[in-house]
Amino acid sequence: MDQKVSNSDVVPQKPKNMVPWNERFSYSLSDFACNLSFQMVGTYLMIFYTDTFGISAAAVGTLFFVARFFDAVDGPIWGILIDHTHTKFGKSRPYWLWFSIPFAIFCVLVFTTPNLGLTGKLIWAYITYIGVDVLYSAVNIPITSILPSLTSNPQERVVLSTIRQFMGTAGAAIITGITLTMVAKFGGGSTTSARGWFVWALIVAIIVVILFAIVFKNTKERVQTKSSRKSIPIKKSLKALRRNWPWVIIIFINFIYWLGMQTRSQVTVYFFKYNMHNMGLASLVLSLQFVSLIAVVLTPLTARLIGKRNTMLGGMILACVGQLLLGLGAAHLSVPIIIGATLVGYIGTGFVSGLIAVMLADAVDYGEWKNGVRAEGIVTSFSSFSAKLGMGFGGVITGWILSATGYAANHAQNATALHGIELNYIWVPLIGFALSGLALAFYKVDGIEKQMLSDLSVKHERENAED
Repeated sequence: MDQKVSNSDVVPQKPKNMVPWNERFSYSLSDFACNLSFQMVGTYLMIFYTDTFGISAAAVGTLFFVARFFDAVDGPIWGILIDHTHTKFGKSRPYWLWFSIPFAIFCVLVFTTPNLGLTGKLIWAYITYIGVDVLYSAVNIPITSILPSLTSNPQERVVLSTIRQFMGTAGAAIITGITLTMVAKFGGGSTTSARGWFVWALIVAIIVVILFAIVFKNTKERVQTKSSRKSIPIKKSLKALRRNWPWVIIIFINFIYWLGMQTRSQVTVYFFKYNMHNMGLASLVLSLQFVSLIAVVLTPLTARLIGKRNTMLGGMILACVGQLLLGLGAAHLSVPIIIGATLVGYIGTGFVSGLIAVMLADAVDYGEWKNGVRAEGIVTSFSSFSAKLGMGFGGVITGWILSATGYAANHAQNATALHGIELNYIWVPLIGFALSGLALAFYKVDGIEKQMLSDLSVKHERENAED
């Protein structure tokens, strides 16, 4: 005789492929560490070069442009190396062990001011900036390439990326908000002190090494497929990109989005120092990035309700609205409007940043589903490449516009130079955010995700049974 099963006898099934909380938090520290270091470079290096090290804005812009040629090859090379790496620690995870210390050293060197002539300064800047750029890829690309290996659960990926973005945003807000204060503290009260920049960079570098050690120790690559357990020839790994339109769209968005973000962030200090005549407001405005954490926390819910594409699109629209309000605030030199516009913009970008890595992980799945090749390294490596390419072109645009409009370091600026600063701070980012939103209209993965993951699950079970 069949027995009735009461509701109290039913054991709820835990979702598959969940990651423990200690590992979630440890994984998030990877982006916290990267943003502590590289946001300091991205936000303050230009004004450090022009106002402390004594390099012209045009020369800095050219430096950023030349460095992009190295980024054109180093990102994909790191991706290929990851696809060929097979150790007891995994494919992506060992790179934090191997390269965190070299990366930290160059983060210090790039803010060091040896007593050199102009030519020597430029050589030093080229070597240290390109070095920190290349080594950043070595520790940053594994953050994205490891995500498909941490879990195959699409919602868990969103959760992991959200927590990572939460901590990454916190790191960015902390470092951009306190850097000028700390430089002045260690530099005898001056924000242009060479000693202040060096000491603060050294402290940040030590923290970064410690954080990456924690990330390495506590993460685990648990999703193992037949292809991920062996080296993939370069020619074969490139097949994962063939007809991979979700990858193409996200890489383009990553490039143009970070171009806009870079032009705005690195000229923020200029804007408040020269246009608003209140440099102290720069630290306040940069620290407002904390408000984007609201959007980051809401991202898993909104992605579940309206989809990842629509969530990111909403973020881009808010970012555009924020830039338009910034234009209004700048026209009237209104601090309240500028702060309100900044808050709106940061909420918008909070919905964007955390989803880029998730959608790249989806592109890994799509490449395998469409082409039969799973190549986490090469697919996700272009995230770092496109972001740094965008940031580099943002640096080029900023430097060349400042030079063309007559910027003179540590002097009162004429009307043309002030307009050039405003152009970088408001209108170039607006164009970048608008183009990113337009590209999202062509992103269609959300509608096929269930079928794609179902087909891949069957494929992986069959391959594991064969092994």
